[in-house]
Amino acid sequence: MSDPKKSDPNGPYSDSSDAPARPSFAMGRSGAESVPTKPDPMKPDAGTSKATDYGRQSSSTARPTRAGIAPSAPAAGTSGGSGEAEQLPPGAQVDLSAAQADSGIEEVLTGLDDELVGLDMVKTRIRELAALLLIDVQRRRFGLKGNRPSLHMSFTGSPGTGKTTVALRMADLLHRLGYSRKGHLITVTRDDLVGQYVGHTAPKTKDVLKRAMGGVLFIDEAYYLYKVENERDYGQESIEILLQVMENNRDDLVVVLAGYADRMDTFFAANPGFGSRIAHHIDFPDYTIDELFVIAEKMLERDGYRFDEETVPVFREYLERRMVRPRFANARSVRNAIERARLRHANRLIAAGGQVGLDDLVTLKPEDFLGSRVFAGEGPEPGDEED
Repeated sequence: MSDPKKSDPNGPYSDSSDAPARPSFAMGRSGAESVPTKPDPMKPDAGTSKATDYGRQSSSTARPTRAGIAPSAPAAGTSGGSGEAEQLPPGAQVDLSAAQADSGIEEVLTGLDDELVGLDMVKTRIRELAALLLIDVQRRRFGLKGNRPSLHMSFTGSPGTGKTTVALRMADLLHRLGYSRKGHLITVTRDDLVGQYVGHTAPKTKDVLKRAMGGVLFIDEAYYLYKVENERDYGQESIEILLQVMENNRDDLVVVLAGYADRMDTFFAANPGFGSRIAHHIDFPDYTIDELFVIAEKMLERDGYRFDEETVPVFREYLERRMVRPRFANARSVRNAIERARLRHANRLIAAGGQVGLDDLVTLKPEDFLGSRVFAGEGPEPGDEED
């Protein structure tokens, strides 16, 4: 598919009559943008989009809302993507360590290390991108001219491998370095972008894009936008709008396309316009059993539970069995298994009756996992996540 024609050199969401010349990046406690605003005739009514907005209150009904990462104001001298950086004379020197500390990006990267188990190659790529952007900021301080680094990305991997978490951290990092006005993340699927009848798709796609401007748009399972078996599918219209905005508004929007690696390869082959606009392809490998066990321990610690000593080998066997069964979703499946175990734990205590102590309330025993259909050899109920 060829790229869509760019009839508007500023893009459909960069009307100079409707936007401030250069928005301030100062952020209040609430995370709201501290810029004067005008009524926007293209702004969607509240609740019309199912897209999930991380970092601000969401009107989503399509997905459960997670607490976002509160964006911080970019540090002084880090207006890399959108503002005029402080100009330095040719003979000046900059302290990169101080610039990195002032930007606050190490806090974001450390948070990523603490939050995600494993994924060393993913974390390395994010650190490399942070270094590229920090150096680009310093180059601009000396008045060096050059194109803004391309920031559109592709995240490939199985469900539950941390793609949305990394996107959240990336949005915060871009904001701290001045490459994102708001630092928020909007996550959507095909249903949020593609309509069901003629004339429905363009407004839905544009509504989502309006909400995502100044931040990061995360399109999960992006390959469902394109249905090769149906040439009249409305997804093609959404693709053309997205391609135009990714090109014309690349200084004010970062798009992350996510999904299984093989399906994303097919999607890019069928839609070369996306491939030519995405410079960073990051693969998220499946977790190992050891990594999944560490993830489980972190979840238990967070929720005030622990494994009985005899439960450890039982849970590891559960993981071995679950990984080869249908709809395995890495950390997501671990979370579901623990939720089901908590349910059995609670019912076990109620059925036993009598008095209980703190140890009883926090300890998951082997029978809390052995009751799973995974050990019984049964399949999941229709439409149910197997535990």
